[in-house]
Amino acid sequence: MKEPNIEIRDKKLLSDNHYILHKYTIGYERQNGEVEVQEREIYDKGSGAAILLYNLEKRTVILTKQFRLALYLNEGSKNGISLEVPAGLLDGLMPEQCIIKETLEETGYQISSPKHLYDAYMTPGAVTEKVSYFIAPYDESMKVSSGGGLEEEQEEIEVVEMDFDVAIALMNNRKILDGKTIMLLQYALLHIFK
Repeated sequence: MKEPNIEIRDKKLLSDNHYILHKYTIGYERQNGEVEVQEREIYDKGSGAAILLYNLEKRTVILTKQFRLALYLNEGSKNGISLEVPAGLLDGLMPEQCIIKETLEETGYQISSPKHLYDAYMTPGAVTEKVSYFIAPYDESMKVSSGGGLEEEQEEIEVVEMDFDVAIALMNNRKILDGKTIMLLQYALLHIFK
């Protein structure tokens, strides 16, 4: 497939309430050379980073538990409570700086050298967010605060230390529904807790 020629013909702001939603009208050149007009709504929430904290000796991982409106509104979760890896938006930081900051804020663990695995777009058809994925070992000596998130960001986060096999079972039984978490747990299954 050759790269298409794209012409942005119109860009209309639909919302800038919390994140930004634009409606784009583009000219898209198809493979046969014909140009068709397409309209797409694109949501820009910024890019982010996510991390799986793991302890090989104890065979555990750190997850967070918090309310997510999208889960509540969808039939996938009756109460909207989501088990997830720590994550956050870059907000001008480099991905590694962001995930060190978010790990401390959300979990209370002070990490210093997370390992970058890969970057991925979770919903490239409609969302500009690119997520950088990390892993890092943890132990109790790294716990410097209770975590729980930032009140000014309306976060109410419970820190959950969980047996890795239990986390995998929850993922397999569709109790963990967050894509970032599923990707990192599967990475750990293949590369860390073999």
